[in-house]
Formats: sequence, structure tokens, C-alpha cells
Amino acid sequence: MSKAQPETVTLVVRHQVRTCRVPRYESWLRRIIATASQCPGHLGVDVVRSHQAKISLFTCVLRFAHLEQLKNWVNSEQRRLLIAEVEPLLYASDQIEINQNKEFWFAPETADAPPPRWKQACVTFLVILPLSLFLPLLWQPIFQFAPWLGGYLASNVLITLSIVLLVVYRLMPMATRLFAGWLGNTDSSTD
Repeated sequence: MSKAQPETVTLVVRHQVRTCRVPRYESWLRRIIATASQCPGHLGVDVVRSHQAKISLFTCVLRFAHLEQLKNWVNSEQRRLLIAEVEPLLYASDQIEINQNKEFWFAPETADAPPPRWKQACVTFLVILPLSLFLPLLWQPIFQFAPWLGGYLASNVLITLSIVLLVVYRLMPMATRLFAGWLGNTDSSTD
């Protein structure tokens, strides 16, 4: 009879690290990798790093010989303490996935996280407010020349259409470029 193959399981750990804290995170990562390597059944680790806006993404794939050994590591006091230590460096909490197949297909995250809605609202307000104050004044000569355009419905349609077209095609692209640093800043001190 042939010997049963080890079941080999993988633990995928994803961390979104604030870019300004990457050096501290990398130091912590070396320590947790060394600690995990001492666990029974540990077969190795691979780390993949990518970058989005102000966030560095780390995906660690740890392999263990058996599911029970992997669970022992995940639930260990050592890992719990190390994760508690790194939490302040992360943009989002520790994300883990257990895969019981030998193969692991990894698709890196590519979409940037959108800015907080309150920041989007501030920029939109700064763009729309001046338009809503001045565009009706700019339309007044046309409404006087063609009184049928100056009626309640027609005038509001023309003014709103003007605002929407200017915002979408001209002003918001310029405003998002102008405020890109602020919109993309995910540090908690500005959120």
C-alpha cells in the first residue's frame, strides 16, 4: 500500500498597510514569519506585495502539512498577540482565508479604494455651489430674449442641464485632480 499524501493546506493572510507604516510592518512581518516557521507542520511562506494609492497590500500564503496544524497556528496565543500588535499599522483588519487544496490561485486586488463619501461630498459641494449661484444669472439675458425659455420648467431644465454637463465633463475632472492628494489620503488623522 502507498503512503497517504499529506493534505497540505494554505492560509492566505491579506493586510492593507498604510504606506507611511510599511517599514514597521515589514519588521513585524519578519518576526511573525519566523514565529510561524517554528510551528509543527509549517511548510513555508510566500509574500506578495502590491501597491494602491496610499495603501500597500501584502498577501502572505503559508502552507501547513495538515489542517489541524494550520488551525493550531491561527488560534495560537502567539499569533493573536502579534496580530494585536500590528492592527494600528493596518488600514483594514486582518483578513484570512483557509484553502484546503494544494494549489492556490491568487488574483491581486487592483481597484483603488474610493475616498470616503464625506470627502466626495465636500468636493462636489465646492464645484456645484458656485455654478448654482452664477449660472442662473448667466442665463437671464437669454430668458429675457426668449421669454418662453424663462418659464419655470424650461429655465430649470436648462440651468440643471448646464450644471450637470459642466460638472461631469469639465469641473469634476479638474477638481478631482486638484484635490487628488486629499481625496486619496487614507490616514486616519484626515478621515
